[in-house]
Amino acid sequence: MTDAKPSLSEDIGKREKSYFIKMGIRLICLVLAFTVPAPLPVRLLLFAGAIFLPYVAVIGANAPQKGPSHGSDMEDSGQSEIPRHRREIGS
Repeated sequence: MTDAKPSLSEDIGKREKSYFIKMGIRLICLVLAFTVPAPLPVRLLLFAGAIFLPYVAVIGANAPQKGPSHGSDMEDSGQSEIPRHRREIGS
């Protein structure tokens, strides 16, 4: 295994899969909340899942990639990838 980040298409594929799984669970919660004759606390829990899972799914899909962050020269020097102020030639 390398320290390289996964490709963009792999990253998007993983995020989409996670999103669709969470939204599938939300759909199941919603259907069960209306169809299963359960006590009120159980139904409220199912409704809560149906209400809050979209938020969790979107936040998870948009979360920054968490990959290995081993020694990079830019991280060690405290510089960002694109410098804020760049000296131009001749200035």
